[in-house]
Amino acid sequence: MEYLKVGLIGGGFMAKAHSLAWATVPMFFWPVPALPVRKMIADVTEDKAKEAALRYGYEEYAGDWKKLVDSPDIDIVDICVPNNLHCEMAIRAAQANKHILCEKPLARNAEEAKSMFEAIQKAGVKNMVAYNYRRTPAIVYAKQLIEEGKIGKILNFRATYLQSWSASPLSPLSWRFQKSIAGAGTLGDIGTHIIDLARYLVGDIAKVCSLMKTWITERPIQEDVVDKLGTVKKTGEGRKGKVDVDDEIVVLVQFSNGSIGSLEATRNAWGRNNYITLEVHGEKGSLFFNYERNDELQVCFADDPDDQRGFKTIYTGPAHPYGEGLWPIPALGIGYGETKIIECYDFLRGIVDDEPIYPSFKDGYAIALVCEAIEKSARENSWVEVEKLL
Repeated sequence: MEYLKVGLIGGGFMAKAHSLAWATVPMFFWPVPALPVRKMIADVTEDKAKEAALRYGYEEYAGDWKKLVDSPDIDIVDICVPNNLHCEMAIRAAQANKHILCEKPLARNAEEAKSMFEAIQKAGVKNMVAYNYRRTPAIVYAKQLIEEGKIGKILNFRATYLQSWSASPLSPLSWRFQKSIAGAGTLGDIGTHIIDLARYLVGDIAKVCSLMKTWITERPIQEDVVDKLGTVKKTGEGRKGKVDVDDEIVVLVQFSNGSIGSLEATRNAWGRNNYITLEVHGEKGSLFFNYERNDELQVCFADDPDDQRGFKTIYTGPAHPYGEGLWPIPALGIGYGETKIIECYDFLRGIVDDEPIYPSFKDGYAIALVCEAIEKSARENSWVEVEKLL
């Protein structure tokens, strides 16, 4: 069996999620296309990297990410760092002929995303952007029903991504609130997830009309570099820094195939934790999904008898996408970790079988162009066409 050696850059929350997936993908999908070896991890200092290697099970560590990327022992570079670092790391990894898995969003803006896309094209390496929610089995099953024509021509798509972790003005100034690091706020952080789902289930987005708001304009400055999502200081005392990204977006969309829809994302929705919902309405039926009940897909078909028409619940399990590798009966529980395991499995399979992998850097670039149009629309208060990829 082939072995592929993974080098992971970063030591925080996403490093934990990705390391868990690399470690357990053979336990779920056996025989695995290739056995991933957690070879090296890099973090901001040698000490932090050493601690991360011990915690996450890597054989080696480095305080300089370039040492990891340039190592001849590394086959896959896994980028789990803030957005401002993605571009340089991915381009260098492509030039070093490494396959690349990069956390979302691909880049801070479309210009950086284009540079990354061109680098992987030139190098011919496999690449993926980590939009893991599309790998929830219920969403993959929704895609299957759409492709089978079960709901007919799609008329309308609606999606929300609502959170509350930063609804308090006492939540600290994470890098996610700083444009120079994040590129955008809610739009890039969670809005791109539902843009990806829209493109996955319906198709390319042609035009947008949007509103963007920043509700909280300053926040307490963090005392260290660790990203403390949802941490609320007891008082508002101390230095504060400016928030220069969006807190909320509302977007009307027109798809290239004629469908219409809406997207809404906010991190200021008290009572919502990780509330991703989507509805797809077609000429022959409808689908509804709520990530907080992510074993379930709600379906309604137009040809149901009049006295039985309404949404029914399908619980995903062994009979559904990826079911053979997950749990033996439906509704035992699919979580965030499983979507990351599936993500790594698909990435390994694409490398070994030399098949296209989605979402790719091309998809990440396309999403960046949608974000660019959303920002322009909000500034100009008008409909804006999304730039098309050549």
